[in-house]
Amino acid sequence: MIIDAAGLRREFTVGRRRGRRTVVAVDEVDLRIEAGESVGFLGPNGAGKSTTIKMLTGILVPTTGTLTVCGLDPVRQRRELARHIGVVFGQRSQLWWDLPLRESFALVGAIHRVPPAALRRRLDRCVDVLDLAPILDVPVRQLSLGQRMRGEITAALLHAPPLLVLDEPTVGLDLVSKEQLRAFLEQVNAEDGVTILLTTHDLPDVERLCRRVVVVDHGRIVADDGLADLRARFGGAREVVVELAAPPPPLNDLPGVHAVTVEAGGLRQRLAFSGTSAAAVIAGVAERAELRDVSVAEPSIEDLVRSLYARA
Repeated sequence: MIIDAAGLRREFTVGRRRGRRTVVAVDEVDLRIEAGESVGFLGPNGAGKSTTIKMLTGILVPTTGTLTVCGLDPVRQRRELARHIGVVFGQRSQLWWDLPLRESFALVGAIHRVPPAALRRRLDRCVDVLDLAPILDVPVRQLSLGQRMRGEITAALLHAPPLLVLDEPTVGLDLVSKEQLRAFLEQVNAEDGVTILLTTHDLPDVERLCRRVVVVDHGRIVADDGLADLRARFGGAREVVVELAAPPPPLNDLPGVHAVTVEAGGLRQRLAFSGTSAAAVIAGVAERAELRDVSVAEPSIEDLVRSLYARA
């Protein structure tokens, strides 16, 4: 078990001496993550995500509850834990601002006591996949945000941690930089077995990288399941979108179809369905009209998360 948290709770005392009150940021959270999983940790602002991450990495001490990460107590064994986790915070840097990127990587390797041959091998791979060669001798302060984030991911992986914690890793990046990072992280998880815990508001990151989603709100877990299962339960209806040669007879009486949206004068129709297959819906349409094109639209992850927040 990479992460094993039971009854995790964190309280803060806020206010002045005469008006102090206790705020519960994380409330009885149970979270278990197996090695090799890639988990999206989602929630609205103030839900308790960052507080939970800080407890997992040993920055904050839980008020109550039990917690182990990579088999270690994050507070009492924080130094040892640092050798087993890589952490990337989108708004904070672990690189040295005035040093070239190459020297920052050398320092990270020295801090973690990575053997030179292993460091060179891991760095070469990241340089190749993330296209870092042109910027290795550029001071970190002169890098664009996308370049720096590629450097941050590399630095977090140089000591080969079994757990990678990512907090908003693609915030502010352009589309090309986001795609580079997503593809690399997908590879790291699939090929190297690195466990990924991802917190983000950029939902395409979750859709691309995570097979499981944990949603928190007001400090409590409100959903924890596979992304496909959550989408089926809370993500809304699937749709068949048909392009037709001519407007057909009404299609809203087809089995399983519960809503039809008509566009382009009836030549394009969106059929929302449940309790049946897309193939059955398409076959039913084909019996009534000549098809020009067909596509199936899955419920968006944005709709899924919106539904989960509303449920919470």
